Amino acid sequence: MILKTLLVTSFCVLVKCQESPGMTVEEKAVIRNQIVEMFDHAYGNYMKHAYPADELMPLSCKGRVRGQEPNRGDIDDSLGKFSLTLIDTLDTLVVLNKLDEFEDAVKKAVKDVRLDNDVVVSVFETNIRVLGGLLGGHIMADLLRQRGERMEWYRDELLNMAIELGHRLIPAFNTTSGLPYPKVNLRHGILKPLSRTGTESDTCTACAGTMILEFAALSRLSGQPVFEEHARKALDVLWERRQKGSDLVGTVINIHNGEWVRRDSGVGAGIDSYYEYLMKAYILLGDGVFLERFNVHYSAIMKYISQPPLLLNVHMHNPTVSVRSWMDSLLAFFPGLQVLRGDLKPAIETHEMLYQVTKQHKFLPEAFTTEFRVHWGQHLLRPEFAESTYYLYKATGDPYYLRVGQSIVEKLNTYARVPCGFAAVQDVRTGTHEDRMDSFFLAEMFKYLYLLFSDKSHVPIDIDDYIFTTEAHLLPVSLSTTKAPCPSNNTATVPVPPEEDLFSHSCPSTETLFPNNPTFAKTIREGYKYLTGVGQAFSPLPFREIELPLHDKGIEPVEFLKSMGISLSPLNDILSGDTNGHKDHKGVLRVKLVAEVSQTPEEEVVIPHVVQLISPPFLGRMVLTAGPAKFGVDLTKQEHGIIMREVTAKKRRSSKWLEMETPLKTSLCL
Repeated sequence: MILKTLLVTSFCVLVKCQESPGMTVEEKAVIRNQIVEMFDHAYGNYMKHAYPADELMPLSCKGRVRGQEPNRGDIDDSLGKFSLTLIDTLDTLVVLNKLDEFEDAVKKAVKDVRLDNDVVVSVFETNIRVLGGLLGGHIMADLLRQRGERMEWYRDELLNMAIELGHRLIPAFNTTSGLPYPKVNLRHGILKPLSRTGTESDTCTACAGTMILEFAALSRLSGQPVFEEHARKALDVLWERRQKGSDLVGTVINIHNGEWVRRDSGVGAGIDSYYEYLMKAYILLGDGVFLERFNVHYSAIMKYISQPPLLLNVHMHNPTVSVRSWMDSLLAFFPGLQVLRGDLKPAIETHEMLYQVTKQHKFLPEAFTTEFRVHWGQHLLRPEFAESTYYLYKATGDPYYLRVGQSIVEKLNTYARVPCGFAAVQDVRTGTHEDRMDSFFLAEMFKYLYLLFSDKSHVPIDIDDYIFTTEAHLLPVSLSTTKAPCPSNNTATVPVPPEEDLFSHSCPSTETLFPNNPTFAKTIREGYKYLTGVGQAFSPLPFREIELPLHDKGIEPVEFLKSMGISLSPLNDILSGDTNGHKDHKGVLRVKLVAEVSQTPEEEVVIPHVVQLISPPFLGRMVLTAGPAKFGVDLTKQEHGIIMREVTAKKRRSSKWLEMETPLKTSLCL
């Protein structure tokens, strides 16, 4: 009986390991130490070769100073000669328990960083990276000072720098609509003889809608309401300008009249963090209006944009029409946001799709098609996929996501590590490097990876007391209770959406999400395991014994079958000469053969397509996988789809065929 029990127990453990292999404490410690070593390699090389420049050029082993290197266009607008990487990394040093390095970095920032440089910068990038970095650094420094362990010398210097920077960004909001200019001169502001900016008329939705966390935190910490007022106003305009029929927003908007310039709508580049900040503003500030707006938008996203596992881009005024056949890598943050929302199933589906793409291309390409081919091969060491992996692991506890995180670590070390840091990948198809290591790599990637493999004992702060900004800077969720809202910061309420689910006003419950079903996440993932065709084990077709008569005259069946692509071998070449069952007939020779369909290299590659039904009653909500036909109309050449009559069922009844046809005209769009 004991032996049987041991055997059954061993079998159960084996099955469990095969389904979802766990990770021991020792394994997690090894990976965690590896992540710390990787951070030291990246940060150490920045401090050695680049500081006080904004960023490290890891191939050249030197700093990137704006004006001294070839102009890269808008990319350089994140560089303001304010030691960007140092400030963006401050609270990462605390999370990784590098408190000595943190104190030294704060001293360097206070001593060396100037914010009044005559340089035109992106309002959006400067807000999330520099203002967010200063606020996160101040909150960490203030916490350590209150503990009495270190930083006793600190007197809110980082907060004062944040206030100064906030005032230098405020001129960007001087528009008729309240939407900010996309750029501002740190010294001269907007529309002044020396400002060299202020002629822009457009900005992206995310650029205008990703200010509320940093600006509200700055107002609450400084007692100056002006920052939060401007951020709320910008959100009010975007909400008011949404398409009322679909509740979607476009990608680019005119900052003067509020008219949409680009009307494509998705959850990736240009819009992404607008949705993120509505949800997180509610968490940070406790203002229900942000949650109501997010829920309205989220319902629209799930109705029109989310086609699990895909996240499409649609036209905001006609959301049943997909406007492009590719997705960008920035949408990889969305599963993490869905976890905050409590919508785990589509989060798991989309994340699994993204993971399969990384398995095919090593990293997420900057853009990839709905058939998971490379559309734009660049990879900038973006952290959004690691971010969603972290959120899903915290929500499910599924060790599968630890293995996903481990693969991220291994690929970074194998394909991005260079002697002077980590280099972006110019093209995932060739693996060539690009001479850049953006500051968000240190601000976000290492933070999420370290926390993924850490317990609370490995982090000097309680991470549950903080909300991550879009740049992964830490703001305390107690802000709404310890710092009263500014009196003038009131936002009009919106009607409660008619359809709400269990998590519209509450945090997700594990008991509800996983009712007695620990394999919930695995069951969802299984359908997308071989989505891109990578990793699927090849199972050869079983040998089939057949008998063929070989006559003296006419074409030999062997040659005929070979001409059809079937490889034949005599049975005695496969088996050990067994002649049992052979019959002897005059004039006819019977030979047993083993047939297997040959895998010829010339085999045509079938490209999967997506068919979307856009006529009523489907309205774009039904998306089917399809394959190309060998005849008929080439749907890929039909820009606006085709009209067809659909046969819905054929049924045999009483020896008669009944054919039921719908009068529905269905437009199929690829």
